[in-house]
Amino acid sequence: MCGNKESTDAIPPSPARRLPRTPASASTPSARTSYETTISSSARTPFYPSSSNKNSSTASTSSHTSSLASLRDSLPENPHIYSFHEIAAATNNFLAPRISASSAAWRCSVRDKDVVVIQRRLHRPLPTSELRRRLAILCKSHHAALAKLLGAALSGDYIYIVYEFVKGANLFECLRNPRNPEYTVLGTWLSRMQIAEDVAHGLEYMHHSTGLDLVLVHNHIKSSTIILTDPDLRAKICHFGMAELTGEIADEPVGEIEEEGALRRSASRTTKVEGTRGYMAPEIIAGGNASQKSDVYAVGVVLLELLSGAEALKYRFDKRTGDYERVSQIAMAAEAAEAEDDGKLRRWIDRRLRDSYPTDVAKKLTRLALECVHVEADKRPDMSRVKGKISRHYLESKAWSDKVKIPTEFTVSVAGR
Repeated sequence: MCGNKESTDAIPPSPARRLPRTPASASTPSARTSYETTISSSARTPFYPSSSNKNSSTASTSSHTSSLASLRDSLPENPHIYSFHEIAAATNNFLAPRISASSAAWRCSVRDKDVVVIQRRLHRPLPTSELRRRLAILCKSHHAALAKLLGAALSGDYIYIVYEFVKGANLFECLRNPRNPEYTVLGTWLSRMQIAEDVAHGLEYMHHSTGLDLVLVHNHIKSSTIILTDPDLRAKICHFGMAELTGEIADEPVGEIEEEGALRRSASRTTKVEGTRGYMAPEIIAGGNASQKSDVYAVGVVLLELLSGAEALKYRFDKRTGDYERVSQIAMAAEAAEAEDDGKLRRWIDRRLRDSYPTDVAKKLTRLALECVHVEADKRPDMSRVKGKISRHYLESKAWSDKVKIPTEFTVSVAGR
């Protein structure tokens, strides 16, 4: 438990990151949920003693103040070491409804912020001073495609990690709704390309652009940890920094394969590497280390999900044999990409897109995804290369979309005349 006075204080801010305070009235709900804000650089309006100009000036000042508040809220915050009692009170002693039945995660309010608290088991003891150090490093990172890490609390063998709450739904649910399998909110090619670009940019930033002298590995990339914001359907990667805070990334991870991870026994210690079947790179399943290349593997699987609309890995009952058949999107994509004609690729790509996508871009994106899921880690592309290719494919898709869409200046009717 970390309920002492020291543990309840926030990490002191760096002087270079201190921002001017703005009036409390400027902290509107829209400001608190905005992630990218552009401050107006227009010239200052001269003052005239007329009521119309006075109202205009007041509105301009209010907008400018709101923009400053939005900018402040979008920047990284000083990380907090919360007390366990504070987390327990916010979650009603962990009796509040969980976000999902399969995860120990609660949506609640902590220090007047709408947050998500995730409970994870520590893989090795983590003193409060070390937690403070890691949080200070991780919270220097910030990207629009990463859910903000706010802080954490320690209690015994568990850590409680606090993230901003992101309004929306995860990619897994958006692609596949059991109640209505024929419908998806991602019914256009461009919406899926936008998600692919967001994920690639966010993970590339984490791997190479944080400016930290630290090799960061996410180790939890999958469609259920990617939130699509409401209403603009932009992707945010959750669980940033979790691997470092829980001690998952170790020198000698070893183990038996379980449904949710890999575990091996060692004479010196036991280390559990978190992961989900279908997203785990072959080297992790074989007992190797999680790395940035294993993150690339998981991104490749997510790309295949965006293309096919189907689960990465599932088991289907075969009535002829009376047994369950393993269905992998990696194998199906490889078979479709190797076909001489486009028919097999079109049958594999999600039919809910209604064949409305640029075939050449779909081919290139499929090949890129298959490169990412190469069996050998050294032959997978770097995340910078993946991001560059996806950005090009997005621009090609945007040009295709602008070319084929119906001009708004004309009225189109399919009725008889």
